[in-house]
Amino acid sequence: MESFDYLFFLEVLTGGLLSGVMYSFVAIGFVLIYKTSGVLNFAQGALLLFAALTFVSLVERGVPFYLALALTFAIMVLLGIGIERAVLRPLVNKPPITLFMATLGLSYIIEGAAQLLWGTQVHALELGIEDVPFEFYGVFISQFDLFASAVAALMVIGLTLFFRYTRVGLTFRAVADDQFAALAVGLRLPRIWATVWATSGLVALVAGLLWGARSGVQFSLSLVVLKALPVLVLGGFDSIAGAIIGGLLIGASEKLAEVYIGEYFGGGIEGWFAYAIALVFLLIRPSGLFGQKLVERV
Repeated sequence: MESFDYLFFLEVLTGGLLSGVMYSFVAIGFVLIYKTSGVLNFAQGALLLFAALTFVSLVERGVPFYLALALTFAIMVLLGIGIERAVLRPLVNKPPITLFMATLGLSYIIEGAAQLLWGTQVHALELGIEDVPFEFYGVFISQFDLFASAVAALMVIGLTLFFRYTRVGLTFRAVADDQFAALAVGLRLPRIWATVWATSGLVALVAGLLWGARSGVQFSLSLVVLKALPVLVLGGFDSIAGAIIGGLLIGASEKLAEVYIGEYFGGGIEGWFAYAIALVFLLIRPSGLFGQKLVERV
């Protein structure tokens, strides 16, 4: 019997956890909108694509890196506010399926606008970090994955502190807990929703740059949101902490499953293993690990 290779196990586990941080960051874009307005924003992937494509297209046209970053940030904030005012605000108090279908249609409109503005060609995005491994106590770790995960982790920590300790963040939490009570004490929900959508645009920008640099800026980039769905099922649709834990669990489990049991299923299980886990969670705990239960048992 062959001895277990602990270093290889740690290498696979580390790679999975780093990918999981990236999944968490995409999932947080969903959580921000869902917590404050109850909308499952399926257009988050299109926003991610639009941000990455806008940035790389500006850079390719000679705009300096940081100026392109600032311009893309401003565009994403305005786009987020515009979506809230033009699409979501008129649909307030509509059934959830109506809101979901609105964001689904919106995702195709945003992708079409990106294609109209910037074309359909694939772009390489360079952030100055080479995707080469380095050795850490016998474990090889990708430099870019470590950089991307560090950026995502800092953004997650920043958003968590923002929601917990700032006045605006506390306002967001109040709206998330009870919209009617927040409205009764004088909080202006439209302004809060617009701010949340602007923040979601910022999250989409950072996630788009990281994923675009990792796999190239192309229209399939919008499908990265599909990786966030199992994360949300595990962690809960209304919990930032759940998005973090869920992302780490999904990232680690799919990598380990591919390496250690993938051969028994013919390989390639990394693409669907996360959804199998999500399905089990839906049957056992539909609200996720940290999600709010809609019905309490008597």
